[in-house]
Amino acid sequence: MTVGMSSPSNWQTGRVMRRLGRRNLLRGAAAALSLPAALCRPAIGRAAGTKTITIGMDFALTGAEAEEATVELDGARLAVEEANAKHTVPGYELRTIVLNDATTTAGGYDPAQAATNARMFAENPSVVAVVGPIDSGSAMAMLPILSTAGLAMVAGSTTSPALTSPKFAAQTRQNGVTLVFFRTCGNEAFVEPGMVNFFYGKHNVRSAYILDDGSAGGTGIADAFQAAARKKGIKILGRDTLNAREADYTTILTKISGLRPDLLEYGGTTQGGAKLAKQAYDILPSTTLRSDASGIYEGDFLKAAGFPAAEGWYATSAAPHIFDTPAGQAWQRGYLQRWNKQPSDYALTTYNAGVVVVDAIAQVAKSGRPMNRANVRAAIQATNIQTLQGSISFDQNGDLQHPVISVFRVTRNTKYSDSDLAQFKYVGTTTP
Repeated sequence: MTVGMSSPSNWQTGRVMRRLGRRNLLRGAAAALSLPAALCRPAIGRAAGTKTITIGMDFALTGAEAEEATVELDGARLAVEEANAKHTVPGYELRTIVLNDATTTAGGYDPAQAATNARMFAENPSVVAVVGPIDSGSAMAMLPILSTAGLAMVAGSTTSPALTSPKFAAQTRQNGVTLVFFRTCGNEAFVEPGMVNFFYGKHNVRSAYILDDGSAGGTGIADAFQAAARKKGIKILGRDTLNAREADYTTILTKISGLRPDLLEYGGTTQGGAKLAKQAYDILPSTTLRSDASGIYEGDFLKAAGFPAAEGWYATSAAPHIFDTPAGQAWQRGYLQRWNKQPSDYALTTYNAGVVVVDAIAQVAKSGRPMNRANVRAAIQATNIQTLQGSISFDQNGDLQHPVISVFRVTRNTKYSDSDLAQFKYVGTTTP
């Protein structure tokens, strides 16, 4: 579904959305579809001879992860808006096409819809790169299509190791060789060993039970944690897969309770994670630590799980947490002023995914080379820029050269609403 197309320097639909409450943002976005065409045209004047170029954006804008997905999308949109305002790409006006990869049937992101969106991007000759998605499962569904089209994608929060692994090159790389996927967040293969070190060293964890939600991202998280835990000497008491659409996890949690592991590790998203947290609170002994590497670090989880069930859950962000620094706070204020909501850490990395794409387009424009997908893709691969999250450059597989892993623990703070990301208390960083 097309959520919007416009010149991001001054989105008319953005004004509508800023007047809406936090939970109504998506209704505002959907309403843009029925607005008069005049409201979707660029609000800034276009200089004579200025060309337009399009950046595709794919996010799960409805369902279980809608709130976080919208926060991240707005980070990417902000990067494009700023580029247009500063005329970062000489001779070009940047536009975006935003597609929703979530469906009612799936209750959130849907790989089949993501593949459909990828085809729409691939078939649109004005699209030279894609930002997103939020879910690794969507990315895996999109990459065979985007790679065939030579269309690069830069993601800010998809962490599955499979996305950059040479083992899956036939599916994820053009002709099985040329990279088309890049990310400005960490790879779960780095995150999970870091979390193992964190729990082993700081919390004396020596046994764990592992669950996943069966998705590409969730399975990748669980696999990486299991391998790292065994290598460290943590005993794995069992491994199971939950159906995120089911409502009752009593049977498996009762079994886990009897085993009394030091840690319950979950690989998956909020759709299953919130239900797991609610039921684990009632069934598991309080001594069992609970963790989800990266799928629950969002307000949607807090809202769906509620307190006290969410209390004490650990989560990671495969991104730096910089909002305690002056520079980070300045960016945070700018984001808040533009979108009337607080950004997450992944909003920043997704903003930087947009910055990477904009910078690549600018490099092509300034070089005089033809503005096409191949040249933009090559410029993305050659990225070497300084950003708020630090230096961004990519290795031979499209991963960050210098990833950062941030660790949080849900700790209720009555100064904030129960769904505010401030309930995730930052406890530090960890390394593989």
